[in-house]
Order: sequence, then structure tokens, then C-alpha cells
Amino acid sequence: MASEHPAHSAQHHASKFTSRQKTIALVVGALAFVMDLLDNTIVNVAIPSIQTNLHASYSDIQWLSAGYALSFAVLLITGGRMGDVFGYKKLFLSGVFGFTIASLLSGLAWNPEILVAARLLQGATAALMVPQVMSLMQVMYTPKERAGVMGLFGALGGLSASLGPILGGFLIEWNIFGLDWRPIFLINIPVGLIAFFAGVRFLPNGKSPHPLKLDLVGTGLIIVALGLLIYPLIEGRELDWPGWLFGMMALSVPFFAIFAWWQVKKEKLDGSPLIIPALLKVKMFVKAMAANIIFEMLMLGFFFTFTLMLQIGLGYDVLKAALTNIPVAVGITAAMVGIAGVLLPRIGRYTMTLGALIMALGLWLTYLPVSMHGRDTQPLELTIGLLLVGLGMGMSMVTIFSNALKDVDTKHAGSASGTMNAIQQLGGAIGIAFIGVIFFGQLSSYAATSFDSVSPGIKTAAAKLELPVSAQDQLVSMAKTCYVDRNNQKDFSQTPDSCKQVENQPQSPVMKPLGDAIANAVLDANAKNFVSAYHAGLVYAWVLVGITFLLSFMFPRKMTYDASGH
Repeated sequence: MASEHPAHSAQHHASKFTSRQKTIALVVGALAFVMDLLDNTIVNVAIPSIQTNLHASYSDIQWLSAGYALSFAVLLITGGRMGDVFGYKKLFLSGVFGFTIASLLSGLAWNPEILVAARLLQGATAALMVPQVMSLMQVMYTPKERAGVMGLFGALGGLSASLGPILGGFLIEWNIFGLDWRPIFLINIPVGLIAFFAGVRFLPNGKSPHPLKLDLVGTGLIIVALGLLIYPLIEGRELDWPGWLFGMMALSVPFFAIFAWWQVKKEKLDGSPLIIPALLKVKMFVKAMAANIIFEMLMLGFFFTFTLMLQIGLGYDVLKAALTNIPVAVGITAAMVGIAGVLLPRIGRYTMTLGALIMALGLWLTYLPVSMHGRDTQPLELTIGLLLVGLGMGMSMVTIFSNALKDVDTKHAGSASGTMNAIQQLGGAIGIAFIGVIFFGQLSSYAATSFDSVSPGIKTAAAKLELPVSAQDQLVSMAKTCYVDRNNQKDFSQTPDSCKQVENQPQSPVMKPLGDAIANAVLDANAKNFVSAYHAGLVYAWVLVGITFLLSFMFPRKMTYDASGH
């Protein structure tokens, strides 16, 4: 055994593990894996609370989601390599410890900048932690055992991502110790400590017997390239789109080209590029990678905007919004665990084709009720649409991942898996950045129109008090200006001057019905505005669904399916 696996290798140490030890190590790895996935989506439901509590801008809340995914993605492959070089257990423990500290900083954050920085740190430390989980599963289990193990992680992945907002909703609703949104991050502290000390006790030591070298230049280049692309997309609205932001995006193109050139050169130098160029010659892998990035842009963008519409637009409290999302989790789980296992062997690629169509219908059915009923929309009216969205997502995910590594040489399996996971996260970060431009841009541009649609109610209330027509018009004009200015402001901690003017108007019991009418009109206008922004985001989503539909025809007509999705 020692000759087959050198004494310093993780395989050598894992080969001595009993079945019970392997199971405990599996639970430890799954705990860290779920902690990361929950944190990727749990923040969505907390956005309104964070916005109010920390006076966060729209770009700040985009960074909370996109920043985590971005830092995770760009360091993911490097994190996997570091495990090969320095030892999987060491890197796992370092990642868990760092993630726990970053979660503490997130929970204690006193301004948006600290919270965004802590989220970036969370993503970076997750990039050290998560790859080691998969590597340890590889060294502990035989190829036959691995299928069931990877199937478990696949199911945990889909379920955790969709349950994140639901768990977050309960934590915020319970308002533990009066901490509001902060427990969604602080809950990671006991979980992280358990994973850390259990990891010390139960994970195998060792590293790869033949580790690849680190590609720090490649990592630096891809960080710069992605930063040049994503920073302008998130900050553009807040900075009023100055020309230098477009210059940054244009500059990202040569940096991506330099990164590609360096990967080829690094392969020739020592065979340790960040992304192995040979993988790009595997047609099925490239197809799956293209489909994956489009799909993640769609999925993360949908969760981001749908939650904002429910809470800020329709006025759902946090628990109501969280529970509304349950049908998505049910749909994804049903598709990945049951439906895909039946469909994939029978109709192959058409599983994804059908999934895209179901998703498109589901998205439309989530828009129809809110467009008709506005803030009177009930969660039950959204159930069928959300269930179909979840089913379509699950069917598409299974098809993509069943084909991703199918034709990849086993010696490149680790790099291919890391690349696919990184692409998945990048797709999410880019999707949130792009849909943010559309969604928040529509909020600003449609604000005046949405208010005009409710202004007759204000005039009716004013007329009942026998105010002159000129006074009615002035009142509506002042309220409209305040509403539009609020929707266009960058700093939510500041009250626009136009709103101060409205708030300083003298109040009396006689005028109370008019004040109530204005407040009600503003809520209706806000619902119309957010529904309009959601529709604009859905147009973008439908385009991505259309691309997903077309990409499905690239996959084989016949496939096999096992618990791991291979």
C-alpha cells in the first residue's frame, strides 16, 4: 500500500480509514459544503433589512451577492491546487476557520463597506474550503462508491441553494436577541466551529502525491479581467455611467486575452495552468461550460430580483417572502432526485429542452398574478409558477452536469470539476451584475409613470376635502417629485429635499384621510414600479432561457443517469 500511495499522500492516510470514519468525514465535509451554499443565497431575503439598517445603496446590495460569488469563483481553482500542494486537511481547516471569522465580521458589520468586504472574504475563504471537500471524497472512496457520494452532494447543492432564503427568512423573523438580519451570518459560527474541530479529529492528513504548481500569475490576471468587467456593471448606476467605466469594460477584453495566452504558456512551462488548455478541446466540456454560465446567470438573477420584488415592491414581510419560495425548492429537488432519473435515460438532451420550456412558462406565471393584482398578490397565486421554475431549473441542471465531465480524461477530472464550479459562480456574479443594471435602471426610469397611474386617487381624496384644483395639482406634483427622487437617490440614508418639503407640511386631524390616501398611493406606485422592473428582468431572463433552449440541442440524444449525475 505504501508503494502504491506514498506516505505523505492523502490516499495513504485515507486507506486506513474504517467505514465509520469515512462516514464521519463525509458528514464533516457535507457540513462545510452546505454552509457555503446556504450563504450564497441566504443573503437575498435579508436585503431589505440590511438596506434599512445599514443605509445600503443598490450597488451595495448587488455586491453582497455578486461579490461573494466573484471572490469564490476566481480563487476556487487556486484553492484546489493549494490543497494538492499543502494538504487537503490543512486547507480545509484554514478555509473553515477563515469562513467562520468572515461570518463573524459580516454579522457585526456596522456599515455597508464592512459587510461587502466581509462577504468578499467569505467567498475567498470558501474557495479554500470547498475544493478540499471534493478532493477528500475522491481519496476516501472508490470509483464505485463515489457515484453515490457525489449524488448526495448534488442533491445537497440544489436543495441548499433554494432553501437558503427560506432559512434566512425564519432567522430574521425570529429576530434572535433583537439582532434582525445578523443571525443569518452569525449562525455560521457554531457550525464552523463544529466543522473545524471535527475536521481536526476526523479528516485524513496528506496531500496529492503529484501536485501541480500554483498559477499565481493566472489567478491575478483573471481577477483583474473580471474586476474590470463586473465593477462597472454594479457601480454604473450609482456613478451615473461616466465614460471611464466603459473604458474599464473594454480593457477587460485584452486582459482576458492575456490570461488565455498565459494559460497556454504556463502549460508549456510546467504543466500547471489555472485552466488546462486541453480541456477546451473537449467539445462536450466546452458545451456544458457555455450552458452552465448562461444557466447560472439566469438562476441567480431570478432569485435576486424576485426576492426584491416580493419584499420591497409588494411589501411581503421577510417570513412570508421566504415561505413563498418553497415551491422552487420543491421543484428543483423533485427534478434532480426523481424526474430527471426517469426522463434523462429516455429522452436525453430533450430533458433540458423541456426544462427550458417549463421554466419559461413558470416565469410567465410568476409575472401574471403580480401584474394583475399588484401588492394584493397572494403567495398561493405564485405557487404553480414557482414550482414550474424549480422543475425547469432542476431538469436543466441535471442535463448540464451529466454531460460536463463525460468526455474529460480522468487525469484532468479535478481541473475540469474546479473549472465548472468556478464558471458556475462566475455566471451567478455576472448575472446579478447584468440584471441589476436592467432592474434598477427600470426602477428609476419608470418611477414617474408608476406614480402617475395612482395620482387620481390622491386627487379624489383631496376633492372630498374641497381643496381647490390648483392645490390638488400642487399636492400631487410635490408627492410625485418626492417619490421619483427617492427612486433615483444613491444614498438611502439621506432624505431628498423634495421629500423634506412634503414631510414639513402642517398636519391636522381633518387632513389625515388625505395623508392616508397619499401613503396608500405611494405603496401602490411602488408595487407597480417593482413589478415593471421585475418584468424588465424577466425579458432578460426569457432571452437566457431561449439561449438555454437552443444550447440543449448540443447535448447527446441518449444519456445515462446515476445518483451523481454522470
